[in-house]
Amino acid sequence: MDFRALAMGLAFAFIWASAFTSARIIVADAPPLTALSLRFLISGLLGVGIAAALGQSWRLTRAQWKATAIFGISQNGLYLGLNFVAMQTLEASMAAIIASTMPLLVALFGWLVLGERVRPLGVLGLVVGFVGVAIIMGSRISGGVDLYGLALCVGGVFALTAATLAVRSASSGGNVLMIVGLQMLMGAAALGVAALAAGESWDVTWSWKLVAAFAYTTLFPGLVATLIWFLLVRRIGAVRAATFHFLSPFFGVSIAALLLGERLGPLDVTGVAVIMAGILAVQLSKQARAAGPA
Repeated sequence: MDFRALAMGLAFAFIWASAFTSARIIVADAPPLTALSLRFLISGLLGVGIAAALGQSWRLTRAQWKATAIFGISQNGLYLGLNFVAMQTLEASMAAIIASTMPLLVALFGWLVLGERVRPLGVLGLVVGFVGVAIIMGSRISGGVDLYGLALCVGGVFALTAATLAVRSASSGGNVLMIVGLQMLMGAAALGVAALAAGESWDVTWSWKLVAAFAYTTLFPGLVATLIWFLLVRRIGAVRAATFHFLSPFFGVSIAALLLGERLGPLDVTGVAVIMAGILAVQLSKQARAAGPA
């Protein structure tokens, strides 16, 4: 792996994990579904506009349209929509930890449901990763975590896992930015309908923090991180790129603690370290499987 790929992977993991802190700031002062729908509308229009200026076409293959629709609704609509609602009562660090289990869930369901072969290192990584989740869950539940918000986050990561398993073989071709923009516009539409159905009122407490958090989450987690991810996958492949997900729990809880002052107890630190080890083991197992026969 060259230096550029390493820098891209670190940047992606950091930006992706930071989204939970910026989201927590937003939902404290604005309606979650409406704010998220507006974020995706702006990000999507920017993405499509830049892609069109670069000569990328919106004429996609059937597989690309399927992947775009599934990810637009599942990732941007269900996964992030549920997370934004949950973070009205749930700490950003907890949401980041739950979301970071997605690589573990993809490997687990691929093994149990799709019959994919998993090396012993991968099985060990799954066990270790979920032990880490259990450590944190037990600590937070006994400490009075909001169970409704927790359930929403868990539902969101399962929706993202299902979407990832459904479309991971679809190729984006040369229209990377166009597909990213279209996914966001689909998410914006789905979230707009959900906001109307939920009867959200446009009750906003304006502040510089809200404006800064909204601008950041629109441009960076919304657009830049997604583009970096696609370019990283193109550079080193999806299996190697996914290894950087093991950093997400660390970045997520660190940023939340630094900017929001969220508490980190000894069990939280231990659980995060264990989850990181589990994710890394699963991803290294996938690399070994891709390199040669078991």
